[in-house]
Amino acid sequence: MRELPRQLSVAELTPLFSGRTRLVDELAASSDPLTVAEEVALSLPEADQVAALATHPRIGEPSEEQRGAQPEVLDELARLNAEYEHRFGFEFVVFVDGRTRAELLPVLRQRLDNTRDEELETGLRALCAIARERWTLTI
Repeated sequence: MRELPRQLSVAELTPLFSGRTRLVDELAASSDPLTVAEEVALSLPEADQVAALATHPRIGEPSEEQRGAQPEVLDELARLNAEYEHRFGFEFVVFVDGRTRAELLPVLRQRLDNTRDEELETGLRALCAIARERWTLTI
């Protein structure tokens, strides 16, 4: 595994986290942002945590990281995303890690059984894992 960077600017961190939020600003002030990303994300006020999750594209929307586009899968993802957002009040974030959209359906269904606190933490940890993976693809 490649070594994580010691210092990244707001401009470098913003695309890794799909947008500029307080999380990005806090990490840019850190000497080791991607290593401490989860710790920083989990320590933010809830409103800032939810804002960080909101920058990430929804599962099923077009992105380089998501593959597969069967209409019935996209319809089910849209339905489950709406259910998830209604239940928890924030977007579903998962580290796709090469899986197809169809392979993410059972993950989304299972996570609907979690508590809001569990999902907030899980989503933030996934967001940070995605950012680290994106960094390794850029270096």
